Amino acid sequence: MEKRWKFNKKCEKGIIKSVEKRAMTVKATMGMLHKQLNPDDNRSVIPLGHGDPSPFKCFHPPVAAVNAIVDALRSTRFNGYRYPTDFPSAKKAVAEYISRDLPYRLSESDVCITVGCNQAILATISSLSSPPGSNILLPMPTYPTYDACSAVSGVEVRHYNLLPTKEWEVDLHSVEALADDNTVAIVIINPGNPCGSVYTHQHLENVAKMAEKLGLLVIADEVYEHMTFGDTPFVRMGTFALKAPVLTIGSISKRWLVPGWRVGWLVTTDPNGILQNSELMERIQAFLDLASNPTTFIQGALPEILEKTKDEFFSNANNILRQDADIIYEKLEKKIPCISCPHKPQGSMFVMVKLDVSLLDDIEDDTEFCLKIAKEEKVMILPGSTLGMKNWLRITFALEPLVLQEGLERIEGFCKRHSKKV
Repeated sequence: MEKRWKFNKKCEKGIIKSVEKRAMTVKATMGMLHKQLNPDDNRSVIPLGHGDPSPFKCFHPPVAAVNAIVDALRSTRFNGYRYPTDFPSAKKAVAEYISRDLPYRLSESDVCITVGCNQAILATISSLSSPPGSNILLPMPTYPTYDACSAVSGVEVRHYNLLPTKEWEVDLHSVEALADDNTVAIVIINPGNPCGSVYTHQHLENVAKMAEKLGLLVIADEVYEHMTFGDTPFVRMGTFALKAPVLTIGSISKRWLVPGWRVGWLVTTDPNGILQNSELMERIQAFLDLASNPTTFIQGALPEILEKTKDEFFSNANNILRQDADIIYEKLEKKIPCISCPHKPQGSMFVMVKLDVSLLDDIEDDTEFCLKIAKEEKVMILPGSTLGMKNWLRITFALEPLVLQEGLERIEGFCKRHSKKV
């Protein structure tokens, strides 16, 4: 008789199926699209579906950051095992960096250093799974890592709407309708991935008032902090922490253009001490104590990276993103009938656009559109279905302007070729 191993039994909660159903990750989707590429097509791939601008020369990291890493390695002080408590200088540097934008000062005790933002998200979501039956409010469209982490952690997800006709603002009415006694937190992504939105001071204050009314923790995903190039400046959600406690998720991945360095943070902004009276931060710290830490030399270099990077570097990167945003908005809004752009992106490096498949032949939906354009044009675009928005597309514009223009020309040619004949 065949022996049955206990670990081979099907999980009662169906965690794997739950993750597959609720959130197909960006990585998995991009892998699927890469399989469509034609090896006989000698043209270069145009990566309009990625979130990594680092391959392009115009988006190389600042010299100060590279020197900080080199100095940390050469010092030989960061070659051994270390623990999060061994890096108070890194935590202090992050606290001072975040405090620049707040009406009050944070301390190193308010900071946890993480392996990029994804670990910060998983640590936070898993710590919210108690008590059982908890639910969390996520935006739609969303960043699918939140859905995946919630599925693994057993936290129910409820999606509130973002309003494309109002520059992707939070639909506060849908938030209030979704929340109940088991709702523990709301996630706010600003600047917006995938929408390219930047929320005003007034809108964020309205969100904080709503969180205060409903008794919710605000999880502020600010990985694209200060990457703005429109009329609305970046405002930290922590500015309104007197109304509701805020957990800020951030990293150097995007603003410093080094996503592969994998260092981020979780920052508590809680002037009323609400979180100190709960077990949430203890659970987060317990999770991080069991998990891998960022590499030691990255943590050792972090204070110098945050302190010595010049404003000129950030302004240059934002100027290129502004130019790219102008290029993509002009092309998509005026030259390609089957794609419409609700508004010009104001921040981050993404834009959500609406795909009208009724104007296209032999293309049923956004996923088929992305599969076929990858095969025929070597253009990679993320289907909106991955983010919960069927027949939308998320397009990255953080490329060399000339490469971006070539990618848009290929999209235009593809759409003309597949347009319905009148």
